[in-house]
Amino acid sequence: MSKVTKEEALEYHIGGKIGINVKTPCETARDLSMAYTPGVAEPCKAIEADNELAYTYTNKANLVAVITDGTAVLGLGDIGAIAGKPVMEGKAVLFKKFANVDAFDIELDEHDPDKIVEICKALSPTFGGINLEDIRAPKCFEIERKLQEAVDIPVMHDDQHGTAIITTAGMINAMEISGKDISKIKIVVSGAGAAGIACAKMYKALGARHIVMIDSKGVIHAGRTDLTPEKVEFALETSDRTLADAMRGADMFLGLSKPGVVTKDMVKSMNAEPIIFALANPVPEIYPEEVAEVRSDVMMGTGRSDYPNQVNNVLGFPFIFRGALDVRAKKITENMKMAAAKALANLAKEPVPAEVCKAFGVSELKFGKDYIIPKPFDKRVLTAVAPAVAQAAVEDGVARVKNFDIKAYTQKLAKGF
Repeated sequence: MSKVTKEEALEYHIGGKIGINVKTPCETARDLSMAYTPGVAEPCKAIEADNELAYTYTNKANLVAVITDGTAVLGLGDIGAIAGKPVMEGKAVLFKKFANVDAFDIELDEHDPDKIVEICKALSPTFGGINLEDIRAPKCFEIERKLQEAVDIPVMHDDQHGTAIITTAGMINAMEISGKDISKIKIVVSGAGAAGIACAKMYKALGARHIVMIDSKGVIHAGRTDLTPEKVEFALETSDRTLADAMRGADMFLGLSKPGVVTKDMVKSMNAEPIIFALANPVPEIYPEEVAEVRSDVMMGTGRSDYPNQVNNVLGFPFIFRGALDVRAKKITENMKMAAAKALANLAKEPVPAEVCKAFGVSELKFGKDYIIPKPFDKRVLTAVAPAVAQAAVEDGVARVKNFDIKAYTQKLAKGF
């Protein structure tokens, strides 16, 4: 992949990346009367009588709000709401490109969590779902929780759950390849922000029992008195104090921290057939070449597209919201997230179409340690993940659509947008 220059990037973004298209005819006086007054009064009256008809007569059924306060934008940090707008527009592009979900970006010049919840709640009638994005921890946890309690549409902070879902898919397959029992492995999580905590919670839901989490001050252990409520859940009775301590005898490393923090000696100290997800981007905690210099039995992923097993959130959020929207879900449950992870894990075991291999410049992709996570641009992700999420929503009782036929729905998705 060729390097993108500053000039090329700025040129690409001139005028913004998203727009609005008109889906109904508006060419004649009669069309105008239908689109606006007097014709528009009829759906207004219908929705007034039954609010659920907004899903039928408006774009609510296929519209997601991408909302940020600009406090944790990519690797740029707290750059402000307006500076984060290109990223939010980019998220809208991915929603549309990968799952035909319309998305509109909303940048809030507000940092008080309760006020953000209040604003989002007031906006919620417009949308079928809310994607919270690039909001700093720990307030992102509070905002997501309070907002989901206040509205009847799905809310997901993708920085947390997207990474958790994709890495869980990889973990499921790595466990199968190595023959290990997730309840018996030692997992090290470097980085206790939104994504790290969400990943750890999902691993626990999958059956993990021994998770050592590390923040900027070292191992999160029971003797510390400076822990947020989210970190307290992962405080262990342990003698480990540093990353090097934690890596001894570890079966999995998840890095959501800083470039270069993992050494070759740390990798050597891990158990046989370990998993390393080094997701600091663009420079990971340790490069795959460095790992290969000291051992050959590692299953490794990064956040980069130029190495195997890229952990890319685009494998998750477009399809999770697609499935949630199509059954008019009221929320995104833990079961829906796990269904997405398992669907991705299963897809990686299927034969990979030639066009996907070609897109990534390889002759073959086959389930194994260098292919435990499906590739972005694999069109089958849509028909794997969205139906699984939709079915889980129905099973959890959060779907407004009651007569859901997963086979028919999958076939509909396969025919294209």
